[in-house]
Formats: sequence, structure tokens, C-alpha cells
Amino acid sequence: MINKYFPLPLCILLASCASQNNVNRLEPTKDIKYKVTEGYTHQFANTYKMPEDYPYTCKENCYPKSQDIHCENDMERCQYVGKNPNLSITKGNTFNVRWLGHASFSVTTPTGETILIDPVTGQFDWPVDWAFVHLAGGFYRTEPSAYSKQTLEDTQAVVYSHIHYDHFNKSDIENIGNHPTYLTPLNFADYFPTGGYNIVEMPWFSKYDIGNTQVHFVPAHHFSSRIVVPMITSDDDETLWGGWVFESEGRKLFFAGDTGYSGHFKDIHQQYGDMDVCLIPIASYHHEKHGKWYRNVHLTPEDALIAADELNCGVMVPWGHGNMSWKMGDHTSHSALFRLLHMKEELNSRTPLFILNEGEQAEF
Repeated sequence: MINKYFPLPLCILLASCASQNNVNRLEPTKDIKYKVTEGYTHQFANTYKMPEDYPYTCKENCYPKSQDIHCENDMERCQYVGKNPNLSITKGNTFNVRWLGHASFSVTTPTGETILIDPVTGQFDWPVDWAFVHLAGGFYRTEPSAYSKQTLEDTQAVVYSHIHYDHFNKSDIENIGNHPTYLTPLNFADYFPTGGYNIVEMPWFSKYDIGNTQVHFVPAHHFSSRIVVPMITSDDDETLWGGWVFESEGRKLFFAGDTGYSGHFKDIHQQYGDMDVCLIPIASYHHEKHGKWYRNVHLTPEDALIAADELNCGVMVPWGHGNMSWKMGDHTSHSALFRLLHMKEELNSRTPLFILNEGEQAEF
């Protein structure tokens, strides 16, 4: 029973203090690059400047029809029905990859560790979710199914690429719980809910072991911000962004995170060698509407193919498009996938494509 001289709010406060998060911040092994704005050095910066030009840009006839994609409407509500390549893999030494939608994956490594990547099953955290729809004229994405109870019980780690709402959602963290280890870019811990979560903040080119899998945090060419209310942001590059390399039994899986094209792909290849599996975004690139800055921090389908070749990927799995996406490419659910299949032939890319529909899984 609560003593009348011991106020309830204080009890609640003390209870929350008892479940404070455990934060481990890894030290950088390489110099971290910061912006220099009016004497401040607290904002992270990309390794490379905006490219003056790109290796290739599709300018016309970029979306020819494909018999491999069946749609209910014009490039909307689609399913990929084409054949995927037969990959030469050794059973028992594979990554099992399930695509939940957008940037969210469940990966089980060759040594049996299950890791969630950017798990987001809603749209945005409240109250931004409500404000986006009712005040800013936005829409609700078609939400994917939540991870199964068995998947959550098996999960040993959760990794986040950056702090944008479509990659980092507090309600999903609360649903997953505090039994896995959360691996994040630097300065993430303050954005977590309180609940005894074990958080490891990582700089680029750092490593943390999850069971027998080595997890490396690697650069991306992007930015960070967190909308508080419409048109007002916090963070402004004060949290880092990046991608992930999972290394297990001598095999490597790369998740790019949100990123534009830059020299960092070659840097990652130089540091870690060839990638067996590459999960690379293709759909958030609508530069014709948003301007050059948008492509600077997002990949077009042709950028993604070139990056995959530079990483010498054994296979590329595209993401970001789909029936549960936010439609940040050309504002249809699957236009980016049409463009990707076309550009694969146009560029004669040597990297095999393996196309998943949302909810499907495969072994690589």
C-alpha cells in the first residue's frame, strides 16, 4: 500500500528510475567527421560531398512494362511473379532473410542468431502520426503484419540505421521488449523509451558481437532529423546514420540503410571485401520533384545497381518499394521496381537480383 505521505507521482518516478536503460557507447576507431557551423562541432557529416554527377541517370523510357510484375492498377498494388535466380549456396551456411516491408527485415545468420533490422510496423510515432494525416494532408501506409511471437522470442539483437520515423519507431521497441540487445548509431539512447533496454551506440567501422555473428556499423550518405510537430524538427544531424554488415561463418550480409550514392560503397568494400548478400534501397529518389538534394541522400534504382557492383554482391535484394511503402519514389508503390528491372538490362549489371514480395523470405 502507498503511504499517504509518499505521493503517487513520486512512486511512478522512482519506478521508472529503477528501469533506466543501459547504454554502452563504443569508442571510434577512425576519425568522425562533423559539420562546422558557427563554431559548433556536434553535428555529424557525410564522408563525401554531394556528387557533381552520377555514373548513370535514366532520363526517358525508364518504366517499361514487365510481365514479371502483376498490378491491380498502373504500377500500384503489385506482386512480383518473375523467376528469381538459382543461387549456388551451401545448405546450413546461409542467411535466412524475411522482408516485412519498407526497410524492415528479420535476418537469421548462418550461426543461428536472429536480428531485426529497422523494425517499423506502424507509420509514425504519436502525435506526429496523427498530425501527419489530419493536419498535413498525409495518408496512412498499409501497415505490415507484426512480427510473430516466435520471431520476437528468437530475436537476439535489433539494429537501427538512422532516426527517421520510417526506420525507428518507439512503439515497436516497446512491443519487442528489453530482452534483445539494441545496436544503434551514436547518440540514439536519448530517443528510446525508458524500460531497461540494453543499447550499444556505435560509430562507423566499429564492431559488436551478437553470439557468433560479428555486427559492423558502416557509413551511409544520408542525414538525420526527428520531426516533433509538423515543420519543426529536432536532432538535425546530432545522431549518426549508417548501414550494417553481418559477418558469420565467413559469409557477409550488407544492409545499406537509407543512403545516396557516394564513395562510401567502395570504402566499405575495401574494408570488408565482397558481400554475399546486399539489401539495398531503390525507391526514395523523387529528385525531379524535391530537387538535387533528395537524390544526394537517396539511391535511384540505377545508383543501387552500381553500388551493388562496387560491393561485388553475390545477390542484391531491393527494398523501399511495395504495397506497404510510404511511396517516396515516383509516388506509386512499384514504379521503382519497374525501373530497377529495366536498368538491370540497360546497365548490364553483373549482380543477380532476388525480388521478394513483402512477407516473403529466402535463404542466401
